Amino acid sequence: MQAMILAAGLGTRLRPHTLLRPKPLFPVLDRPLLGRIIDDLRRAGCRRLVVNAHHLRQQISSALAGEPDVDLQLEDSELGTGGGLRLARPRFDEQPVLVVNGDIFHDIDYRRVMAHHLREGNDATLVLHDRPPFNKVQTDADDNILSFTDSARSSAVPLAFTGIQVINPALLELIPPGVFYHSIDWYRRLIELGRRVRGLTVNGHFWSDMGTPEDYLALHEKLLTGPQSPLETGGRQPFFLGTNVRRGRGGEFADWVAVGSNAVLGDGVSLRRCVVWDRVEVPAGTVAEDRIFSQNSFSGNR
Repeated sequence: MQAMILAAGLGTRLRPHTLLRPKPLFPVLDRPLLGRIIDDLRRAGCRRLVVNAHHLRQQISSALAGEPDVDLQLEDSELGTGGGLRLARPRFDEQPVLVVNGDIFHDIDYRRVMAHHLREGNDATLVLHDRPPFNKVQTDADDNILSFTDSARSSAVPLAFTGIQVINPALLELIPPGVFYHSIDWYRRLIELGRRVRGLTVNGHFWSDMGTPEDYLALHEKLLTGPQSPLETGGRQPFFLGTNVRRGRGGEFADWVAVGSNAVLGDGVSLRRCVVWDRVEVPAGTVAEDRIFSQNSFSGNR
């Protein structure tokens, strides 16, 4: 199995935090999300992995150093999801490619997704789920994708894209090379050409993205307190501490808190629903809630 992780986005809605790290390297319970995605793909049987990078790409390059099965595609300009896939075309053989967004945390079964794609003989398979208000993908009774807008064109309930897809790489040659291009426009072109672009609907799974600061905090809340958390800590230990965390005297945690390795919390630091990144120092006397501490400056984490 071969796969590509889309990790080149700017993450503008997560600024100022994405000025420090690219979104796929944001820590989730003290571990970069990109590392978790790579491990999940390996466990599913992926032996060829492509990761593209543009924003702060040297950080991703450093994070992937020493990973012999990862082919890093460094992009000098912003190419979009479709443009990045088109540039990667020579890196793939002719077998289907599993494509995953680099900003989602989930427990969807990659093996099941690939098996479905192969069994159905699709040209492209988009994994869908019910997630209002993002339900925009219209399908018919046979799971053929009709459109990517919320205008009613079928009797089926519209669904949302999970950020997981399987594509037949030869069709990437329909995308013009070297230009910014949205993958959704490629899918529309495939549908116009009568190609087999279909959906696979999943349910009963854990899924969360990191598109905004609120989403990032909500992901940690689900992992630490949610009944469907795929991690052993979920619902049992709402306060996560990485290794070598130093806490001053006094202060307290409430609801849930995640603190990265080698972080320093000064005297009297009280946190509620907060994430503190690794190696960050939170000044003494800080009282905060619903906040991301990504650098050693209290004012910069609002």
